[in-house]
Amino acid sequence: MVQDLSLYPENACLLAPIAGHSDLPFRLSARRHGCKFAFTEMVDAGSLVFAAPKSLHLLARDPSEDFLGVQIVGSELDTLKKAVQILNEREFSVIDFNLGCPAPKVAKKCEGAAFALKKPDEAVKAFAVIAENSRFPVSVKMRILSETDPEPTVRLAQKLADCGASAMTIHGRLMKNFYSGEVFFDIIKAVAENVKIPVIANGGALSAPLYKELCRESTCSRGMVARGALGDPWIFREIAGGLPPTLEEYGEEIRTHFFAMVDFYGADLAFRICRKTLLAYLRGRGYPGSLRASVSFLNSLDDFEVLMKEVQKGPLSKVYKETGLVACC
Repeated sequence: MVQDLSLYPENACLLAPIAGHSDLPFRLSARRHGCKFAFTEMVDAGSLVFAAPKSLHLLARDPSEDFLGVQIVGSELDTLKKAVQILNEREFSVIDFNLGCPAPKVAKKCEGAAFALKKPDEAVKAFAVIAENSRFPVSVKMRILSETDPEPTVRLAQKLADCGASAMTIHGRLMKNFYSGEVFFDIIKAVAENVKIPVIANGGALSAPLYKELCRESTCSRGMVARGALGDPWIFREIAGGLPPTLEEYGEEIRTHFFAMVDFYGADLAFRICRKTLLAYLRGRGYPGSLRASVSFLNSLDDFEVLMKEVQKGPLSKVYKETGLVACC
């Protein structure tokens, strides 16, 4: 076990491991605009042990990625141990244990957020196995366990810290609320005040203003962006005080990201996967619904060029519905 209390410096802004999105092209897009700390998609420990091609593909790392964390999910102790031993053969900056995913397919196996909520003591034992067998620093991502009482969340966080966590990310919503509703900053704050490791605040950071509110209200100097980065890699630049993208930058990044996906997946698979990526770029930017709908029928490079011709006409506007702010370029 390796412990590194300087894993994340003060004011570090992390990119979350987002299932279905945090592949290599997505991370490189975010890094071009200021992201330094990023993770692979969540990897199932069992799939990793049985060498599922998709899981192994998720571990791809670019030489330019100075920091890359890998996140695993699971509950069976021997499987987690074997998965960590496989990861030890590669190079990562940290192994993160997922105790926060609320997805039904994860919850039905009593893993992710369900593991922490229903079997917290067993979740701590599972994390201890990871910590004891990892040659990298270890961390954990979890959700709050109560909206009104900080004690259950704090107690679990303290046990995980005692097992060797170098850092922990706290999503300020209950498992049942998924990604909507109020973020309970006070519960995150209580954890930060009661553990001696860095706490990363998470939840609701859909824009730079909302990210800053999350960190301010939780009193955390480190925060994590998840859905706010979908279609908006510039959020990292804006958090650092920079400006939203110009129309030219916007078009160039979409094009670069798209062709990186083609290179990474091959054209046939890329055209299927890229649709959700392109829709994320177009959402909330002032484009008509008909243009967004056309993404669903994207099947060729010619289709992509037709789409981009319309995109680059504008308008480019980003509406922060939660704050009432509008940024236009």
